[in-house]
This record gives sequence, C-alpha cells and structure tokens, in this order.
Amino acid sequence: MERIWLKQYPAGVPADIDATLYPSLVELLEESFAKFSDRKSFFCMDKSITYRDLDEMSLALAAYLQGKGLQKGARVALMMPNVLQYPVATTAVLRAGYAVVNVNPLYTPRELEHQLKDSGAEAIIVLENFAHTVQQVIARTAVKHVIIGSMGDMLGLKGMIVNLVVRRVKKMVPPFSLPGAVLFNDAVAAGRGLKFSKPKIGPDDVAFLQYTGGTTGVSKGATLLHRNILANVLQNDAWLQPALTAPPHVDQIFIVCALPLYHIFALTACFLLAVRAGGVNLLIPNPRDMAGFIKELMKYQVNSFPAVNTLYNGLLHHPDFGKIDFSRLKISNGGGMAVQRPVAEQWKKLTGCSIAEGYGLSETSPTLTCNTATASEFNGSIGVPVPSTYISIRDDDGNEVPLGQPGEICAKGPQVMAGYWNRPEETAKVMTADGYFRTGDIGIMTPDGYTKIVDRKKDMILVSGFNVYPNEVEEVIASHPGVLECAVIGVKDERTGEAVKAFIVKKDPNLTAEDIIKFCHEQLTNYKIPKQIEFRTELPKTNVGKILRRELRDEKKAVAA
Repeated sequence: MERIWLKQYPAGVPADIDATLYPSLVELLEESFAKFSDRKSFFCMDKSITYRDLDEMSLALAAYLQGKGLQKGARVALMMPNVLQYPVATTAVLRAGYAVVNVNPLYTPRELEHQLKDSGAEAIIVLENFAHTVQQVIARTAVKHVIIGSMGDMLGLKGMIVNLVVRRVKKMVPPFSLPGAVLFNDAVAAGRGLKFSKPKIGPDDVAFLQYTGGTTGVSKGATLLHRNILANVLQNDAWLQPALTAPPHVDQIFIVCALPLYHIFALTACFLLAVRAGGVNLLIPNPRDMAGFIKELMKYQVNSFPAVNTLYNGLLHHPDFGKIDFSRLKISNGGGMAVQRPVAEQWKKLTGCSIAEGYGLSETSPTLTCNTATASEFNGSIGVPVPSTYISIRDDDGNEVPLGQPGEICAKGPQVMAGYWNRPEETAKVMTADGYFRTGDIGIMTPDGYTKIVDRKKDMILVSGFNVYPNEVEEVIASHPGVLECAVIGVKDERTGEAVKAFIVKKDPNLTAEDIIKFCHEQLTNYKIPKQIEFRTELPKTNVGKILRRELRDEKKAVAA
C-alpha cells in the first residue's frame, strides 16, 4: 500500500527507522549509562538516582538473580507501582538475560495466579504492600525466588519515616508470610559481591511478556522481543524530535511518569524513551492522590506529559492546577483511551500545549499512530502511522476498504509482537496471511492519511440495525458543562434490539437526565440518544484510568439475570 500519510510528516522525521541500531535493549541502556553517568535518571518522593546508580544497582541485582541459578530466558515477574526499585529491577532482569513479566500490583490472587502460571515465572520482585497476594498463590506456581521491596528502600534516611507511615500509620501493608524471601536492598548488597556473567542477548530474545487486559476472555501474554521494544523506542524518539528541538532549548528532557510502569505506554514512552535521550523521569506512585500529585508537579518544570484522558481531566478539575508551571511543557501525549475534545481544549487553554493523541496496544509495544508532536490543534483523530509502520483498514474478509469507509484497523511494523505467549491458536486469530495484526478496533482512514477510531468491535451498539459507537455519544455528553465523566453501553431493548444507556458522574449537582437528553438532541441523530441515564458518584476504571465499559455491561447482565 502506498503510504499516503508520509506527506503529513514534519520536516526531519524519517519515513523509516533503523531497527537494527542496537542488538538488544541492553546495549541501548548501557550506552546511556556510559554517556550520562552523572545525570539524574529518576526522581521519586524527592529522592533521585543517577544513571551511574541505575547502572551499578541493576548490575548487582542482575548478578544476584544469576546466582540463583536462573537460566537465560527465565521469566521474572515485577509487581510494583512507580517506585525507584522498578527501573532498577527491569534493567537488572534484562541485563541478566531474562524476560520481564509486568504484573499489575492491584491484581486479585486469581488474576496473579493465572499470570504467574501462564508465564512460568520463576522469580518475583514485589513491593511489600502486595506481598500478601503473592503468599496466597505462590505454592501453585513455579516461583521459587521472592524479593520484597518497601516504599522507603531507596529513599535514604527519609525512607525509615516513609516505611513507618506506610506500615504503622496508614496500615498499607497487610500481614504476609513468605519464608525464604529476600529484601530488595539485601539482594542488591549481596549481588555487589558476586560475579556477573554477561549473556549474549539478540534481537529475537524475549524482553517482556506484557499481559493484555483480557477483553476477549482469558488474559494473554503479548510476547515482546528486544527488537520490538527497541523499534518502538526509536519510532517514538524520531516522532518527538521536532517538538523537543524547537525553542526553548531543553538540556535534559523531564518526563512526568504518572502512568504505571508495568503498563506498556509508560514503559516505552516514559522509562526507555527517557533513558535513550539521557532524560529524567518523575515517578508518581499514586496519581489518584490528585492533591499530592499536583504538589509534586509544582516542584519541577516538566517537558513531556504522557497521560490518559481521565488523568488530564482530573488534574484540570483540581483547584490547585493553576499553580503548576507549564512554561517548559513541549509534549502532551494522550493514549490508552479516546481523548475527549473538551478535555483537550481545556488542557491547551491552561497549559499552552496541545494534546497529541496517539494509539497503540500491548501487542504493538505500544505506539502505532500519533498526531504530530508539533500540532497546534486537537483534531479528534489518532494521527498517522509512526515511521516504519503500515496501517490498513480492512473488512471482515481481510480486504482493504476504500478511504473514508469503516473497517478493522490492521497494522504491520517492527514493533508488532512475536505472538501470544504459548498460544499459537490465539496468535493465528489476530494475524492476517500477509502479516498484519488485527487490532479489534474499528476505524476509518481519511484521504490525507489520518485514522479515526470509530470504536472497539465489541463495544458497538446496534439500534434498529444502525451502528452506534459509544465514543461518539460519550464525546457529546462529556462536552456538557455539567458532566465530569461518562460512559456509554448498549442495553437490551424490546423495540430496537439494543438501546443506548449512559452512566454519568456530575460536575453540576443540579444536572438532570432531561438536561442531558435535550443536549444530545441538539447534536445526535435520534437512535444515538441515550434512552436510559444513570447518575453515579464514580465509574469503574483500570489502573491506568481507562473507563471500563465492560464492567458496566457485566453489571447490567447480572441484574438482568
């Protein structure tokens, strides 16, 4: 297919990247350790570590893991929020020749057990706050080695106070018993005295098993090779250059990492992207604490702010938001869910920086498309394919549809996963004969190469034979000044098969269902207007802040049953 989108590329962005620049992620990391050793690499809770610290500590932890007899290619699970141990542990696992299995720390025992068993993880590094979950399932898994960290581990003297508050005052560490477990700092100290043997790691070795949300039943591990992640780091790097090099000059890029590092968006767009550029990440362990988050942001001049719509929206609605200095903000990347126009417009108005919406999946390391980093206006699209990436919009038979027609977004590029871990039949379902990955999202491509997501295949609502896409209805409702957040699903309807139902969190306590319906009538055709409206105090969300329509649908099914 002709790459019609290339004409949208800003000057200096190449059509293709050299995916063979590094043999593995380890070379990329070690190049930066040598180049930027004295620079700060991560901040968390007022404590920072340098690239030299990250180099030395990760090497010690890698030697410790090797000393446990783990063979090359072994899987090591990481179960932590954004704390300084995270980059140290990730780097150590990769340097030792193992694969990182990223685990959401808020997983239930059932979810954790599935992921540990499915991945065959032999070791886990966990923050003590979540060790009780590990205790409940470890006997039924292949995990033999447990390393336990605490919030205060790497915070110096302040760490003792932090641990005291976390354990005794806030009681955030439920009791647990994991005999034989080793403390994080002890493992690093022990590793300093051990010999590290540098394994030969190639582009086709597994770097990460990134488990997808399991929207199609059981959660599956996307197998991301060193070359997949490397390609996406280089794609993102090339894509952001026009914004980063524009005045005012920035000596060291400062990235806000409020998205969880166990999520592919933060892993690539915050952690690895910053390391490649010798940048610094501000780690936010709990972005839901908006007051605390804003207090952190007030201490720094940030340059890059990747986030999801709900996070941007939450900040904008906080009374102290105006106290943050955004004068050096160059890039705001939106992903993970649709960015809503009212949020984007308000963000631009208050920070002076446009949100460049992008799109990707765990299976694609993650970025596939993005709006240009220098775009001055929000356009409601997911942008154009990043370098070396092909997007094709196809019908159910795998044929490309004409421009402007909806179809499934299919993608090809060096960032696309090797397949689902140990699930060849699931992999076969999502790959086309000509090597494209089927995303499961419905989109259209405009004649100028921009792609717009219409919706998830499974989120589509069928009203009297008409397709209704929740994104469109949500965008309209969200633009009502009395609405804070909303979600739209389809519910059974005797007359029309399905009808539209909206769940709304109010900003204005006086808002009524009638107000919403009247407002929708002005902007939506009749069959798209919600027939039912339910007001809530909050909506179910993933850890990244993505609203879970699925949970709302499941609630309705349970009630109906």
